[in-house]
Amino acid sequence: MIASLNELDIVTTKIIDELPNGGIILLRGNLASGKTTLVKEFVNSQGLSDKATSPTFLIQNIYSNKVYHYDIYNEGVEKFIESGLLEELERKGYHFIEWADEKLEEIIKSYGFEVLTIKINPISSDKREYIYA
Repeated sequence: MIASLNELDIVTTKIIDELPNGGIILLRGNLASGKTTLVKEFVNSQGLSDKATSPTFLIQNIYSNKVYHYDIYNEGVEKFIESGLLEELERKGYHFIEWADEKLEEIIKSYGFEVLTIKINPISSDKREYIYA
């Protein structure tokens, strides 16, 4: 699916359709591909007043105890696990994990969690291709 920045509601609707009761969304893409922008739009689509920001240096941000946002770019999978963040995934809501690789995906699935993977590819300055797996 290709969507512009003004059409991200299409992507957020797809996430809710795929995971109506919450779940884990693994976001993959290069730097500046739009991973955090997608999370911001999702938070807004849920009517939450929180301002979503990149958790690059914090590893985790929580928005109204409904949306959980992780960024493991700097710390990697091992730090994610060592920090006890796998247990956080048991909390009800939507969990967006930026930079989740296949190793983390396998671990998360082995715990029985529902997972939606979205690969984001920039097409132009305001359009992205969203590939769901």
